[in-house]
Amino acid sequence: MKPLVADVAVVGAGPAGAAAAVGLARAGRRTVVLDRSPFPRDKCCGDGLTTGALRLLEHLGLDPAAITSWRAATSLVIRAPSGLEVAYPFSRRGQCAATAQRRQLDSALVSLARRAGAEVLDGRACESLTVGADRVVLQVAGVGPLHARYAIAADGMWSPVRRMLGLALPAYRGDWHAFRQYYADVGPQATASMRVWFEPEILPGYVWSFPLPGGAANVGFGVLRATHRTGSLAGLWDELRSRPHIAEVLGAAATPADRPRAWPIPTRLGELPLASERVLFCGDAAGVGDPMTGEGIGQALLSGLLAADALAAAGPDDESAARRHYRSAVARHLERDFVFTRWLGRALRSPAACNAAVGLSGATPWTRRNFARWLFEDYPRALVLTPDRWQRGALGGGAFDEANVAIDGEPGEEPSAEAVS
Repeated sequence: MKPLVADVAVVGAGPAGAAAAVGLARAGRRTVVLDRSPFPRDKCCGDGLTTGALRLLEHLGLDPAAITSWRAATSLVIRAPSGLEVAYPFSRRGQCAATAQRRQLDSALVSLARRAGAEVLDGRACESLTVGADRVVLQVAGVGPLHARYAIAADGMWSPVRRMLGLALPAYRGDWHAFRQYYADVGPQATASMRVWFEPEILPGYVWSFPLPGGAANVGFGVLRATHRTGSLAGLWDELRSRPHIAEVLGAAATPADRPRAWPIPTRLGELPLASERVLFCGDAAGVGDPMTGEGIGQALLSGLLAADALAAAGPDDESAARRHYRSAVARHLERDFVFTRWLGRALRSPAACNAAVGLSGATPWTRRNFARWLFEDYPRALVLTPDRWQRGALGGGAFDEANVAIDGEPGEEPSAEAVS
């Protein structure tokens, strides 16, 4: 059987792998993407998209109108352990947060990779991988050998590629547990805003309700693995969702639309390998999830694009340069923010600290507006730790600005003076 030949093989066609494939194909690299699952396929997730993720999706060329489950958010409501509730409005210019089911979002990203010129072999697993002096050889189920100069492992938290290279962490099962269930016929409060409840006994974890079109919502919770056993999640979910303040928001007519599902979230950037010989790791395979919130789509997209940039810059023969470029880019764009949010997450383990944070953030219209920006966009944090990443006017609005000046029929707001000063 004649082997397939590519410049780069990407293992995993989720957000990280698809973003890498788009970046590589646009740079003129012959790219083959493998995924053991045929698309479309479901992915257990909260389905929430932060401003950082939305900006990257816009950069990749995604059209929100092509995703029927896409729902732009106008505000976030947070309830502190004390019972204090604060509503944080998002800018009406563009989209600062949205919800989209991963089955549709990931499929749309795979289509973008194909349109960019990458060859996508979904439903084809990578059965083995070996690294030689000048290439990587992958055995593809039902296809045969694939020879490439480099490989990008975007194959999830369990990363078979990491295991094939002998780099797996023994007994590692993630840092967060998340538990999700879709609901139909939710009440008006659940359809109007994103909701987050900080319940005292699961801090720094939280319960969420993110609206979807047609009166649906993605409802779930996330907790640290260090404080909660996997086997306790189903019982905990039954107890959390029946609490009066949560049940009231979901509404009396809310009904489960599927069975609940749980999944692990890795937040081990700096501890999981980023690169080995001719292989770069990104997305969950590199543990890039936010240690404060567990959010990972934006980080996955960014790490995939950084991996693509590193390989394009290094050229086909300089593997040490590829690793160096990638590690440097991840340190600049992800690691410092990762350290900062991990520290903040530890602070939120205290109910008193969580109450104080929500109280202070909701003290004035200015704090409410800017806290929403800080929570859903990393530029305010970047100003503190990575000022070299600051972009003029970045806080003036969200993503998809020209196509979505108004959200849910309301007029877009003009950029404020502070946004352009």
